[in-house]
Amino acid sequence: MNETYQEFKVNSRLYETDFYAWTQEQAKFLRDGIWNCLDIPNLVEEIASLGKQERQELINRLGVLLGHLLKWEFQCELRSKSWLATIRSQRRRIHRLLKQSPSLKPFLPEALEEGYQDGLDLAVRETSLDYEDFPVECSYSLERVLDSEFFPGE
Repeated sequence: MNETYQEFKVNSRLYETDFYAWTQEQAKFLRDGIWNCLDIPNLVEEIASLGKQERQELINRLGVLLGHLLKWEFQCELRSKSWLATIRSQRRRIHRLLKQSPSLKPFLPEALEEGYQDGLDLAVRETSLDYEDFPVECSYSLERVLDSEFFPGE
């Protein structure tokens, strides 16, 4: 055990120099129950970061979905199968994310607000419309955004 600990002290810089190797080493320590060799401060940071990534994924997926809903509503003459597929795919992925991490549900109203701003940027970037052509705030309810039957303007 002492030799393993000495090896850990030498490799404790892995977090900064080779993140993948660090993750593998930490996983091995956890599997083998070598608790005193765990890099607790960095493990705590990484676990907290995983939760933040889940929240950010929800915002990103809502942003793409909302951007395409805006395009669907405000450029109805240009609707395409690609837009339809993106809307369907993002809804499915959001539902899957919420099923895997149900504790994200209370965060949905905030994520909708943040996602709307990203969706607005996407709609402006991908259409000939300007920011003034769209609502300043999301005009779709959360229930409608996630409803597989809802397509604005239909």
